[in-house]
Amino acid sequence: MERMERTEATEPTEPISLGKALASFDALWSPRIVTTVNDYDVRVAKVEGEHLWHTHDHTDEFFLVLDGELHIALREPAGERTVVLPKGSVFTVPRGTEHKPIAPKGASILLLEPSGTLTVGDRHDEVPDHVDATTGHALG
Repeated sequence: MERMERTEATEPTEPISLGKALASFDALWSPRIVTTVNDYDVRVAKVEGEHLWHTHDHTDEFFLVLDGELHIALREPAGERTVVLPKGSVFTVPRGTEHKPIAPKGASILLLEPSGTLTVGDRHDEVPDHVDATTGHALG
């Protein structure tokens, strides 16, 4: 297998404090990109309340709960179910699975997604005004 060379500048190799990254913004459901790994963004977000039902057709979505508790409602062939992720838990939503993240009391999460992935997926409910439907913001 041929290895592709990266043409863009390499990121600095300094540690990144996730606590400081999370403290640098207040917007909910508006991820910040803390670093990249190959062609994937490592994003952190503050979340509270309900997001929206959405589907990523071409990629899985990885969640790590840094603080609080996250619920992820899933619509699967066998029916609907909700997984509960306490602090320190990880869960991967398989591509093509309709899901809705919910943080009843608020949470801080880390997401791993291919660069450019929309926070509302490829197919989604109507996006409310408070949801920032982007590919993530640079940390700063």
